Amino acid sequence: MNDAPNTPLNTTPKPRQRVLSGMRPTGALHLGHYHGALKNWVRMQGEYECFYFVADWHALTTHYEERSVMERYVYDMVIDWLAAGVDPERATIFIQSRLPEHAELFTLLAMGTPLGWLERVPTYKDQIEKLKDRDLATYGFLGYPLLQAADILIYKAAFVPVGEDQSSHVELTREVARRFNHLYGREADFDTLAQAAVKKMSKADAKAFEAGRKDFQQSGGEELLARTRALIDGSGALSAADRERLEGYLRGTGKAILHEPQALHTEVRKLPGLDGAKMSKSYGNAIAMREEPAEVERKIRRMPTDPKRVRRTDPGNPEDCPVWQFHQVYSDVPTKEWVVTGCTTAGIGCLECKQPVIDAIQREQAPWRERAEKYLSNPKQVHWILEVGTERARTVARETMREVRSAMGLSY
Repeated sequence: MNDAPNTPLNTTPKPRQRVLSGMRPTGALHLGHYHGALKNWVRMQGEYECFYFVADWHALTTHYEERSVMERYVYDMVIDWLAAGVDPERATIFIQSRLPEHAELFTLLAMGTPLGWLERVPTYKDQIEKLKDRDLATYGFLGYPLLQAADILIYKAAFVPVGEDQSSHVELTREVARRFNHLYGREADFDTLAQAAVKKMSKADAKAFEAGRKDFQQSGGEELLARTRALIDGSGALSAADRERLEGYLRGTGKAILHEPQALHTEVRKLPGLDGAKMSKSYGNAIAMREEPAEVERKIRRMPTDPKRVRRTDPGNPEDCPVWQFHQVYSDVPTKEWVVTGCTTAGIGCLECKQPVIDAIQREQAPWRERAEKYLSNPKQVHWILEVGTERARTVARETMREVRSAMGLSY
């Protein structure tokens, strides 16, 4: 008698959905970068198949003359990724410019992307306004949202982690994918093949699918799309090709060669600079991720506080103090309660208030500096990690480009 426990016949694990994100190389990162992006990158490694890339071409769209520092910026930034806990065994880390496939897809997408789509991206006019000291009247700058779309679409990413202010870029990417699939995703006999696939469904499901398809194409709606799509997923008589074909038939596009990604709004804890403004190296108000402990203490101790606290005995208001924003990120509830009570009653001085922040930042940074040391002492290890990641990414990118070229009639 076999006493082994019953196990499901199909034990193949469900593949994880893919996430793609990148950063422009700006050199060593600061605490704002960690809490704004890297912390989520590290967490997502356990939930998704993560692709993280160095967006060096994107850096050139606004800083195309800074060639002398690019290499140093790239490797300093990647060391900070690794120090923060990005694991090359669990995430694919690569350099954008090592993959000409990105540029090829960008070029091919440009052939069918309306100029007005790029001009209406909110950050386009915003950046022109903010960076008046730079010549941004270039095709590269106008086209960077489309290059960003190519970065995403070439890996068929399901999700792109973004802040609310970057959602428009993901929506543009979805529109670009939708237009490409409409232009190139329909086989010559697509409707005949799709209708043949519908007939493989049960009569009830086929009738419901056709009704749902017509309703969706007339009125749209995510709920209706999901309900009709469930009929495809629930039919056991359909092949993988049938399912893909019916997905396009339902949406009125054709075969989904490029997949529409979703914006992934992860929790972002914004950390301001030492003066309360946005943390930035160019503003001189940043704390580097691998800042020396003594320098961290010096910078925090020199932070401005509530201007109403001229003397130690003057009560203050934490909401008017830049240090309070650091407590919001680094302090637990009892510590924050201690700060509020002590500040508003003048029970504690500003230096006393700053000490828990100093201690918390130094604790957070200690493992980063320790992990970074092995890469700083052996730079070739960082180069090797990027080479391996780039080759892994190249395998995926080449497969997508094979499909794109075939769909566009360029596979001769």
